[in-house]
Amino acid sequence: MFDFTEDEIKRYSRHILLPEVGGAGQKKIREARVLLVGGGGLGAPVGYYLAAAGVGKIGIVDGDHVELSNLQRQVVHSMADLGKNKAVSAKETLQALNPAVEVMTYTERLTSKNILGILKDYDMVVDGSDNFPTRYLVNDACVLTGKPLSYGAVFRFTGQVMTIVPGEGPCYRCLFREPPPPGMTATCEEAGVLGVLPGVIGLLQATEVLKLILKKGNLLQGRMLNYEALEMEFQTIKVRKDPGCPVCGENPTITELVDYEEFCRVNF
Repeated sequence: MFDFTEDEIKRYSRHILLPEVGGAGQKKIREARVLLVGGGGLGAPVGYYLAAAGVGKIGIVDGDHVELSNLQRQVVHSMADLGKNKAVSAKETLQALNPAVEVMTYTERLTSKNILGILKDYDMVVDGSDNFPTRYLVNDACVLTGKPLSYGAVFRFTGQVMTIVPGEGPCYRCLFREPPPPGMTATCEEAGVLGVLPGVIGLLQATEVLKLILKKGNLLQGRMLNYEALEMEFQTIKVRKDPGCPVCGENPTITELVDYEEFCRVNF
């Protein structure tokens, strides 16, 4: 009925057994197209588990290359990948796990000139970037095109997750209207990050993506989930849609995409 091969039925049997998924849900997962912005700390666990779940098409955008310092947390890369483009390295790992998944690579940095051309081929986006220019560009592009977005961020021992569904709830700018001034925030490269933290946050993002695909459960829409690893505590903060938001508010002032000043070195 759902045109699954015998191998697919075996591979996804634990999904198909779930009443909330079943054959119909697994078909939705197979037909889904998800874009990952970043193939590093967050993109690695998100991509790995979405490929394992059988998401039909996964795009990975990353212009960076694998370095030895990445291997403490970016689990889709190995020693053999040092010097390789992260999107290419991630693709090899995901397709080794699940050859049926189509993985597209974009080895350039996202800009206002190329982002819409890339987004058009995907249903939803996962933001795994660690810099403000990319984060705001992705948020604005998703709001303007109506693409659902999973936002995630990590810093030292703390992580955040929020799901943005344009037209239905708040966006990233409703919470943080403008990027911070240069020098006001440190990157993970400067401040450090606990290696397991991107795994926790990335898997929460992957969970939200699967719920979006299946249209099941309560999304982190209008809610920011904060995780404190040292205290092992999760806290949910309500986020209201801002009527004055410059991109999703009642009278938006942002109607086209721009490239923001690079506040920190782009390093997914």
